[in-house]
Amino acid sequence: MYSGLTAEETVIAGHGGDEINAYVARPHGSGPFPGVVVIHHMPGWDEATTEIANRFAAHGYSAILPNLHFRDAPGASPDDAAAASRAAGGVPDDRLVGDVAGAAAYLRSLSDSNGKIGVIGYCSGGRQAFLSACSLELDAAVDCYGAFVVGTPPEGMNMRPILHLAENLHCPLLGLFGLDDQHPSPEEVDELENELKRLAKPYEFHRYEGAGHAFFNTTRDSFRPAAAADGWQRIFAFFGRHLAA
Repeated sequence: MYSGLTAEETVIAGHGGDEINAYVARPHGSGPFPGVVVIHHMPGWDEATTEIANRFAAHGYSAILPNLHFRDAPGASPDDAAAASRAAGGVPDDRLVGDVAGAAAYLRSLSDSNGKIGVIGYCSGGRQAFLSACSLELDAAVDCYGAFVVGTPPEGMNMRPILHLAENLHCPLLGLFGLDDQHPSPEEVDELENELKRLAKPYEFHRYEGAGHAFFNTTRDSFRPAAAADGWQRIFAFFGRHLAA
């Protein structure tokens, strides 16, 4: 743990050079520090997710949280921006990849960066973390119960199954899932795992009994303290192995 951190809102170049806002949390000290791109859940750029970025900074990571809904409702509250994004079908995959690439470039540009970047996402962000790891040169990825990597998304959503992209996975993958979840279901998680095994991709999956979707989220009834505590330990151990200088 580090003795302090600095957190602020900034502007980065996202997909297509668009300027979007982002929340950045950085540890005090001279570094060098690894970086983590935090992908928020569908409800958006909210307090629960900025707290995740702060937690990474407290553990010695420079963390950035790009606002993926910024274009849909600039200046709006997280709830309103998320509603506008959902009404438009959600974040298109190509735009997501471009925004994550911009966030990763921002972290690499920091004078105290060690050059290594991980990505982590929750819910829809878990799928997007997997998509990013299959599309960009990253060093580690964490998928927290990402839905529709496998399976058919709801009609009208700007997403599709992306299991076929597993062959392009560029980095080790950590997956954390609840056995009571239906999006993704245990069967869908098994299908993803079987494909990673077939392709001989580096991964580790952990499944939690009595946990459903969003078991990390402390603001919801779905929060499961034991599963979340174990999950955080595994996240820091995983990033420690793959992002350390």
